[in-house]
Amino acid sequence: MNSPFPTSSLTKACDKNVSSDLCLANAQLVLSDQVLTGSVTIEQGVICDIAEGDHVPTGALDCTGDLVIPGLVELHTDNVERHIEPRPEVDWPHLPALIAHDAELASTGVTTVFDAMRVGSIHSGKGRYIDYARKLADELLAAREQGYFKISHFLHLRAEICSETLLEELATFGPSDRVGIVSLMDHTPGQRQFRDLAALKTYVAKKRGMNDAEFGEHVETLLGLQKRFGAKHEAGAVAEANRLGAVLASHDDTTADHVATSSGNGVDFAEFPTTVEAADACRTHGIAVMMGAPNLIRGGSHSGNVAAEKLAKADLLDIVSSDYVPSALLLSAFHLAYVWNDLPRAIATVTSNPAKAVRLHDRGALETGLRGDVLRVRKIDQTPLLRGVWSQGNKVG
Repeated sequence: MNSPFPTSSLTKACDKNVSSDLCLANAQLVLSDQVLTGSVTIEQGVICDIAEGDHVPTGALDCTGDLVIPGLVELHTDNVERHIEPRPEVDWPHLPALIAHDAELASTGVTTVFDAMRVGSIHSGKGRYIDYARKLADELLAAREQGYFKISHFLHLRAEICSETLLEELATFGPSDRVGIVSLMDHTPGQRQFRDLAALKTYVAKKRGMNDAEFGEHVETLLGLQKRFGAKHEAGAVAEANRLGAVLASHDDTTADHVATSSGNGVDFAEFPTTVEAADACRTHGIAVMMGAPNLIRGGSHSGNVAAEKLAKADLLDIVSSDYVPSALLLSAFHLAYVWNDLPRAIATVTSNPAKAVRLHDRGALETGLRGDVLRVRKIDQTPLLRGVWSQGNKVG
């Protein structure tokens, strides 16, 4: 399948500001297969030279031995939703929310983000949620076109299978929106992420202020929606992803049968498989495995699912996402470097591997000809201290 992001249009469509020259010298460059003392030079937003040695040319920035790594590529973050709804039922003005979201991600080292937006709504009951993705996407795309953002933004549509209006909402998007990812979200109670109803109750009731009766009603509503629309919505979402030219992702696969179905649907990567069985089946089917950075840092899933570190130690982890904590993405890479004793491999989980998963071939590594998205990092014990963020050679953090 061809990339939904033609390389020739990336800069024009996503980023308005291309830098003048920049050279980061006397650095530990984290390349794809080694760490090399050297310098990286960026001209007109593109890496044009990588040189070995600790020489600091005139006009270069002396990194004094700090690490230089590619900018982070984030495929699944709930952060934009947190900014537009900072508390339940609080609708924050969207443009300032988007700008604040962009600035927060830049400050954590993310230089490319796929902003997750839910499509599929429930318009009745205590657990209702209304459609918002089309309007928010229009605002985000307009802000991107006007050059308001520091980093690259793409669309990630989270297709809620247990909803009333999924297909109607997906139909409002077209190829011109250049949707990057469509992920299949089946939050039916009692399976996948929420096999444990107590975990679901803690999450939903606290977020939406439900009492026991209201939570029970919400569970019954979701079960009913799955029975009425589950198969139709899943097939329809797969077809819509194909129509939009988007990469397809599964979410919370739990069993080998789930993964086999995902493979049949054409899934490219699996978001947060909940068991070793599912992650291992992903390997069999050639599906990349993505886990959440908070799971990795905390040492386990808040929903009681498989620990990301367990998958890492079993060689079943390819990509890491910040999920709900933007600053966790960089921290997780250095945690994996400790687990694997392999810094280039760890950095790849938050740079080149996610870029490859969504077919963005112009970024994600320190290589000549790729975008000048780079980070300067100093390691304090096992904690990374971010000392500079450049997007296309422009300092943004």
